[in-house]
Order: sequence, then structure tokens, then C-alpha cells
Amino acid sequence: MSPRMRKSSGTKEKKMKYFDYTLLFVIILLVCFGLVMLYSTSSYNAQLKYGDGTYYLKRQAFAACLGFAAMIIVAEIDYHVWQKMAGLAYIAAFLLCVAVIFMGSEGGGSSRWFRLGPLSFQPSEFAKIAIIIFLATTISKMPKKMAEIKSLLKVMVVILPLVAPVAYTNLSTAIIMVGIAIAMMFVASPKYSHFIWMGLAAVGFGAVFVVLAAYRAERFKIWLNPEGYEKGYQTLQGLYAIGSGGLFGKGMGESMQKLGFVPEAQNDMVFSIICEELGLFGAVCLILLFVLMLWRFMVIANNAKDLYGALIVVGIMAHIAIQVILNIAVVTNSIPNTGITLPFISYGGTSMSFLLAEMGLALSVSRGIQLEG
Repeated sequence: MSPRMRKSSGTKEKKMKYFDYTLLFVIILLVCFGLVMLYSTSSYNAQLKYGDGTYYLKRQAFAACLGFAAMIIVAEIDYHVWQKMAGLAYIAAFLLCVAVIFMGSEGGGSSRWFRLGPLSFQPSEFAKIAIIIFLATTISKMPKKMAEIKSLLKVMVVILPLVAPVAYTNLSTAIIMVGIAIAMMFVASPKYSHFIWMGLAAVGFGAVFVVLAAYRAERFKIWLNPEGYEKGYQTLQGLYAIGSGGLFGKGMGESMQKLGFVPEAQNDMVFSIICEELGLFGAVCLILLFVLMLWRFMVIANNAKDLYGALIVVGIMAHIAIQVILNIAVVTNSIPNTGITLPFISYGGTSMSFLLAEMGLALSVSRGIQLEG
């Protein structure tokens, strides 16, 4: 029976609930690949520092287990619940980001973590989720006003109190948060011309930040001429690793640069070790996995049952896309070093746990999609 005949006969189409199993599969694959590469990359350094080659792997695997538990719980909860808690999440993130400045543990020249025995917590990772939920709630309440430049500016002003303390301790994370906000506003606004002026303003503010801080200006000099500076050593070693990998790499576990030549290779520079061990082929496969993940986010956002759900997924998509692009750009020396990790791959327990919680949010939105059957 044709659809037209079925409609004329008065029968009602049955609605089927949807769940994005493709996204779930990609998440699991990325986490598993990340754990394998983390062990390969960090075992030498872990053995030297802690006398245990699996030290980083065990901590990351523990964080992944917590993250998967959070993902399952969040995916089962109606995402509209978080709409009621958006303001509370924003305030909590702000207080934590301010508190870490005064009471946090110092690392890399700034206080970014709360430490409780063997456990650590980075508030800026929670702030990313908080700002996504808060902005999705705020923008969804005034969709028609997003065509006005003053509404866009109001949204930016509202998030500044949260971005400011994050920028004080971790400018790269603050850049990601601003990028998330701009992406969400861009999707909600019918007028794209406003974003040209906002982009020019962002470049201007960025230039001021660089000029005011000597170490940021130095990063630009190192980027342009890494051979001429001692701090360009990590960048050069990362490029050597990428170049020596060739098309198919040296083989899993066969990297030379991870043996102390690339400092803390399991963190920001893990992509260079992937290129060395798995070659261009492995690097492209990893990038394609991220592209597949972003495509699934687009599918979910386009089919979400309301603007609030669509904006949540757009925020998550922007977070992953910005972080992946910036990390790979830094490793390949396409932009100055910003200290941004590669999602699901780089070492970082807080990042892994909250990333998986974000994935739970996206899956929760996908559960709200209804298919005609």
C-alpha cells in the first residue's frame, strides 16, 4: 500500500524511538584506541617516574570507567532536567574556577587542579559542560531576539564572569569556551554578518592579550622559529616524530621520540607519537573517526525535537571540533603552542570523565528523536 493510500485510509503511522548507536560505537572505539595509544606512549615515562609502566593507563582506565558510568546515567535522564539546573551549574562552575586560583594545586606555572590524595579535579572541564547547558537554556528562551546584535553581545557579557577566571589559569580552555559560545549563537542567529564584527573584535582582544603577556608573545616567536629557542625543542621533536612515521609508521610501540625526546608525550603531543607509530594512515583514520563523530552530532542536532536539545548538541560538537583542530594544529606547528589536549586520547582523568558525560548528553538528546515508522 502506498503512503498516500495509507494516509487516506485513516491509519496512523507508528512513532519509533531513536538511539544513535553509531555515535555510541564511535565513542567506545575512540576511548579504547586512546587507552591503547596512551599505554604505548606513556609506559617508558611511567616506568622512569613511578616504577610502573601502567601507571598512566590505570588512572586513565579508572577515569574512563567513571565516565562511562556517568554517560549511561546521563543518557537515561531526560535532558530537559538540566534546563532547570542551568543557573546552578553556571554558579557552581564560577565558584570552583575562582576557588582553584586560590586553593588549587599548582602545575605548569598556574593553579588548575584540586587534589584530594591520589585524585584530582580540574574545574575548567566542568565549566565547559556548564556553559553549554547554560547557553542552550538562555538562547532557547529568546530565539527570535538572536537576530539582534545587542542580544548576541548580552550573551557574551553574561558568560564573561565564567570565562575570566578560567582565562586567568588556562587561556586555551577559555578560548575553547568562547568558541563554543560563538558556535551556538551562530547556529541560533539568522544574521551571519554580526559574526564578522565579533570575529574582528576577538582578534583585537587576542592581540592585546598577546602583547600584555610576554610569555604569550614568546610563543609566537617560537612558532615562527622553533630552532632558535630552547622552548621550541618539544615542537621540533614532535615534527621529527611525525616525519619519521612515513605512510604506515614504525609499528605499535616502536616510537623513538616517546623515549624522553618528546617531553610528556602522553599529554598534548600524543598525536605526534600516533603519527610515528601508525604513520599517515593511522593519523587519517583517527581524524576520520572524529569526523564521523561530528557528523553524528549534526544528525542529532538537525533532528532534535526542540531548539534546546539541538543547541546542546551543537555546543558539544563545537567543543570536540575546536579541541581536535587546535591540538592537531599545535602538534603540526600550524599555530603557536596552546596546551590543548586531544579528546579521548591524551592523558587526563577529569577531561575523560567529563567528555564521556557530555557524550551522555548528546545520546540523551538522540533518545528524544522520534522516527515515523
